[in-house]
Order: sequence, then C-alpha cells, then structure tokens
Amino acid sequence: MTELVLPDWPAPANVRAFSTTRNGGFSTGPWDSLNLGEHCGDDPELVRKNHQLLRTLLPSEPRWLRQVHGVHVLDLDIQGEQAAEADACTSAVAGQVCAVLTADCLPVLFCNATGTRIAAAHAGWRGLAGGVLEATVAAMECRPAEVLAWLGPAIGADTFEVGEDVFTAFTQTRPENAVAFKRHGDRWLADLYLLARLVLNKVGVDQAWGGQHCTFTEQDKFFSYRRDGNTGRMASVIWL
Repeated sequence: MTELVLPDWPAPANVRAFSTTRNGGFSTGPWDSLNLGEHCGDDPELVRKNHQLLRTLLPSEPRWLRQVHGVHVLDLDIQGEQAAEADACTSAVAGQVCAVLTADCLPVLFCNATGTRIAAAHAGWRGLAGGVLEATVAAMECRPAEVLAWLGPAIGADTFEVGEDVFTAFTQTRPENAVAFKRHGDRWLADLYLLARLVLNKVGVDQAWGGQHCTFTEQDKFFSYRRDGNTGRMASVIWL
C-alpha cells in the first residue's frame, strides 16, 4: 500500500496535496520501493510503474521539472513544457499538478487562502540561499499575507552537517539567519526548516506548517541522499 504524508495545514477544501514516502512501490535494492526519480540508477521500467501508481492518485500527469538547485519558477499555465529547467512551479488551473522531487532537500508547497493559486518549490540549501522561495511567492501573484506554506519532509536540523561556505552563504548579508545554525566541531548543523521559515517571514508569509520529519533518520520512511548516496526520490505534489 502506498504510504503518503498529508499536510497538516488549514488549506481551502479544494486544495489537495501530499508527499510520497519510499514505501508502496515496485523498485528494489537501494531504491526500495516507491522511487520516482528517473536519473538515479534505478530500473527505468520499475520507475515507470511507480509513476503509473502515482498517477492513479492524481487528476493529471505532473509537469516534472529538471531541477538544478536554482531559483527559476515555471508558470505551468503559460509554459507547459515537460522537464523544463526550473526548481519551482505554479498554477491557477484546476487539475494541473505542481510537483517537485526530493531526497533530503526541502519541498515547500504553497496555496493562497482563497484556493485559486498553488505552487511547489524544491529548496536545497543552494536554492534556499539563492532565493527560490522568494521567487515562488512572487510568482504566485498573491498578497504574501494570504499565502499558506507547508514544509515537506527534509533532512533534519540535528543531521544536516555543512561547512563554513554554507553558513556564510546564509549569514553574510542576513546575519539573523545565524539562529538556524549550531556549531558542530569545525562545521555547522543547519536547520533547513527554520531557514525556510525565516525567508518566508521576511517576504510576509507567516502561515507555515510542517517541518517535523527528518529524511536522514527516518530510514524506513524516506530516501536520503546524504545518508545513502545511491537512493531514490520522493515527490511532493499539489493541485486544485
């Protein structure tokens, strides 16, 4: 049976969303079992079967992005190209599925309070530091105060070890971000969830939920690139 993580947010009734876990699919070995990533070494036929399984839970085929840890946001209602190079997407069309793939990076799902606009963002540390969440909120063309965000499964604050370069990327121009880092020997532990909340608060989005999972430590539930290297990908999806 396919195991899903459902957002714990007060989204409008017409907004549907979830994140997949690693459980309930067809893949074997390090990709066991619901791997949705097409370029991580898994058997393409098994990945295809996993995509078909996901499709039974959705109103349409997701517009999969070619994620590059950047900040480009694709408006799916204008540009419907499959596999476009982007790390976030948005839509206002019913049945159009916004989707991102992750395995430690932070997936963030968005909707507005009236249920007329949605978005999904892939926020690894590079994208988060570069402004992918700010760009996604701007692309929604809603008042930030009306935007709701859900932080999906990502690597947790006690396991995401980073170097001085990451600490500097977040704090050089925004010293207030230092609160999301803890010294760990000569390195740092970074809290992606807190960094995302700080970014969202700065642009006026103060309604954010989620952030309670850790893909690294919850090995029976999630893929983790940092933990395993050779592994699968989960999907976070949202639609109207």
